[in-house]
Amino acid sequence: MAKKEAVKSFVLRVDAETMEAIEKWAADEFRSTNGQLQWIIAEALRKSGRMKKKRTKSTEEEA
Repeated sequence: MAKKEAVKSFVLRVDAETMEAIEKWAADEFRSTNGQLQWIIAEALRKSGRMKKKRTKSTEEEA
């Protein structure tokens, strides 16, 4: 059985202009606004080296 990740909820305050831009970006990529914010945060963490890249099926096959 797959291990479930712990998810924490929190309130985020964002100005209206930023929120509109995030909502449009999410719609363009067929994601929910929440999913888009999670993706943005995860990408920023990976690019800054603060979070390890997750191994995908394709990278596991190459290893």
